[in-house]
Amino acid sequence: MKNGYGFGEIFKNVISLVYTKIFYKGARLIRRPIYVRGKKFLSYGEGLTTGYNCRLEMFDTEINEDKKLIIGKNCKIGDYVHISAGESVTIGDNCLMASKIFISDSNHGEYSGSAKHSSPETPPDSRPLHTKSVSIGNNVWIGENVCILLGVKIGDGCIIGANSVVNKDIESNCIAVGSPAVVIKKYDSKTKQWTKIKKGCN
Repeated sequence: MKNGYGFGEIFKNVISLVYTKIFYKGARLIRRPIYVRGKKFLSYGEGLTTGYNCRLEMFDTEINEDKKLIIGKNCKIGDYVHISAGESVTIGDNCLMASKIFISDSNHGEYSGSAKHSSPETPPDSRPLHTKSVSIGNNVWIGENVCILLGVKIGDGCIIGANSVVNKDIESNCIAVGSPAVVIKKYDSKTKQWTKIKKGCN
């Protein structure tokens, strides 16, 4: 598909291309403005493309001192995507993300079992950071306004519908929609068709 960019957009892309070649070698195009916190914890494959106003945050939580945000090859990320990694967020190859997506492996507080350090009386920003790794497979397509929460694993080949909130694992080759997201279709490799299902395949 050809994009009919106007002169102003072409000019901005040229500036972003120069910026990319200097600061993000191997990436295809990092559009400015972009906000990156903790860049030493970022790893990305060749061909990375980002939209405008993306926010990538990698926190030094002393939980994982290696790369915390790992993005595979040929990933395309839309505008206003916010990814937060305190432990580990892994995104596979050839993933396509629309705009205004939020992905995080962390919470201010833990809300299962004892609420000793996460009670309503404690200001949210004073509650201890709770993390659990997030994994997104290869060839995943994530729609507009999707929210992916800590501890979630999304398998290869999945499609996550717009405005979905993913709070549990999604098996490979499934379409999931809703808040919370539920699987509505699964790809049948034998018939080469997407098949409707009554219950989630995860």
